[in-house]
Amino acid sequence: MIGGGAVYLYTGELILPGVHSLGTLLGGQTADQAAATLQTTWNSQTITLVNESLSVEVSPADLGMTLDAAATADAAYWAGRTLDSVSAIREQGLDILTVAPVWSFDPAVAEATLVSLAPQLAVAPTDARVVITGIQAEAVPAVDGRELDVAATMAALQADPAGILKTGRLPLVTRSVPAAVQDVSGAVAEANRLLGTSVSLRAYDPLTDQTAVQVVDPQIWGRWLSLSVDPTVPEGYRWTVDGRAAEDFLVSWTQQQFGDGRYLEQEETLAALSEAIQTQQPEVAVRVYHQPTQHVVTAGETLSSIGRAYGIPYPWIEQANPGISGLVEGQTILIPSPDVMLPLPPVEGKRIEVSITEQRARVYENGQLKWDWPASTGIDSSPTAPGVFQIQSHEPNAYAGNWDLWMPSFMGIYRPVPTSDFMNGFHGFPTRGNAQLLWTGDLGHPVTYGCILLSSENAQTLFDWADAGVVVEVTP
Repeated sequence: MIGGGAVYLYTGELILPGVHSLGTLLGGQTADQAAATLQTTWNSQTITLVNESLSVEVSPADLGMTLDAAATADAAYWAGRTLDSVSAIREQGLDILTVAPVWSFDPAVAEATLVSLAPQLAVAPTDARVVITGIQAEAVPAVDGRELDVAATMAALQADPAGILKTGRLPLVTRSVPAAVQDVSGAVAEANRLLGTSVSLRAYDPLTDQTAVQVVDPQIWGRWLSLSVDPTVPEGYRWTVDGRAAEDFLVSWTQQQFGDGRYLEQEETLAALSEAIQTQQPEVAVRVYHQPTQHVVTAGETLSSIGRAYGIPYPWIEQANPGISGLVEGQTILIPSPDVMLPLPPVEGKRIEVSITEQRARVYENGQLKWDWPASTGIDSSPTAPGVFQIQSHEPNAYAGNWDLWMPSFMGIYRPVPTSDFMNGFHGFPTRGNAQLLWTGDLGHPVTYGCILLSSENAQTLFDWADAGVVVEVTP
């Protein structure tokens, strides 16, 4: 009976008792069952990839290690059934027989896995930089970065893949990545040189003729203007602006000086300030701008009356409200910024005021009255618009085709209709047919078709004095 049992075991389909592989007993299983058991065990194994800051578990398959479960199960079946395996049991003095797994290693798969993990290990280098604290610039040293050395890690894996599989641990090799900018001493010296520079910011509102001045010293600009190293430019460094910090300063100061609804063009102002600081200019002059406004229509108002109230010819309001066909009480319409009537850089120190009521033109230079002349504005059917405008053109003798008038010393100040090239402006006594001199006895009374009439002598004087951009304020 004992002999028969032994023959059954050795000639049956089951793996002999005591046979194991991958730490798993396989005795009593068929080869197919053992193959499934081995594959499950293999799939549950992990290999830990480690370095000083990262620990990632991957499967053997992620590193290109593939088990041949069927071949391993077949080897387990024959364990104890051959003379060699029996001799091994005797020599090892073991009660069980260990069968080495049959597996293969594909370096390409392992390398692809390491490449995919590289971004998790990467630490970008930090260039040396300049920081400004108070009125002192200092260097912040560079910090080298780090990246995965895939080749070195692969060399260690390929040297002993079985050992890596056995220990379940693969050290990751990293290498240092030096910062591109290591020395900022020149930029620090430049920053400290300029940190003694203060610039006067002079803001001018051409509508109100109001000026405000703010000394922008290093305690202010040092919070939003910084110096960074840039090897791509000849100087080796570049000034950059913290737009948010600068905007907060400009908005707060403008509101304090001029009130809500007015602002400075941030990009324009910061560029001018930055240039002035770098070149140590004492002053920067900038223009104050105005926001558009909303108007709620009241009973009896028309586009014309609203335009006169805001100092903007009503066709400009029509243009800002496409599709408007009529006004209804309570309706909200957009009033464009009065800046649309001043397209040129304003000229400070010169200003012209025209009073429709008084029929006078007064000319000021540096705040002092220079000339006070009688003038004539438009008749009721073609009135001169009140508002703040500016000298935009000079023509020695302009022609108005609608009225067949030649107008000497003509200076255009506004377009009644934004889509037309026709302009109203200053001029002397006009002629018709190159012969008839008009309106010489009407000066001081409304007589024109919207322009501002001066005597020909005064018109020529103003023509020579008023540069393009000089502000003209027309009051009702």
